[in-house]
Amino acid sequence: MSAAAAVLTPRKSPVQARSAATIAALHIAAIQVLTREGLSRCTTTRVAERAGMSVGSLYQYYPNRDALLAAVLEGHLTSIACAIDHACREHRGKPVSEMASALVAAFVAAKLRDPEKSKALYAVAAERGGPELITAMQTRMIAAIAAMLASAADAHFEELPVTSAMVFSVLAGSVRAFLEGHAPAGFEAHLEGQLVRLLTAYLQTHQLGPAARAIDGPVGLKTKSPNR
Repeated sequence: MSAAAAVLTPRKSPVQARSAATIAALHIAAIQVLTREGLSRCTTTRVAERAGMSVGSLYQYYPNRDALLAAVLEGHLTSIACAIDHACREHRGKPVSEMASALVAAFVAAKLRDPEKSKALYAVAAERGGPELITAMQTRMIAAIAAMLASAADAHFEELPVTSAMVFSVLAGSVRAFLEGHAPAGFEAHLEGQLVRLLTAYLQTHQLGPAARAIDGPVGLKTKSPNR
């Protein structure tokens, strides 16, 4: 383990319900301080006070503020990745229109369940350890999207890695534009519907014709002709 990674590593993992509850309280407190006072004022002292415990108790689990915030960010990103994983697994073999709808719904719900938290964590993502976490989770989500698209009942993707990365970029970029205030009034109300239309149209450019669907079968697997 590198020295940089060691600085961001928790001192210990929760093995009992009480420890898990303490860590959950610290994560909640960190988010509350972060959203109300900003990254520069999000200190271990303020977080511990918000959580109703001593700084010493915080240090039993995290060696510093950055390690705590990295854990909070990782938890946030993991919840989003799990939502994408689930949606992608549930919609393998479906038409691309259904895939697009499910993917948009899962991503938007995960990111906008707590908009202030999502927005505040963008600042954390730029700190030590943040870029590495972001890259790892994005890779995981793009891989899940690729696996789903590869099974599409009505489309074939020649450049699957590129297509999957484009889909994710459209989702992440659009939601971030809204969260950071770079979108016009009324953007949120139409966000999900517009994303579904956008991704559906994009994915349908790769649709198979009727003859190709008959040959490939419902999940893009070659089937034998009865005359062979």
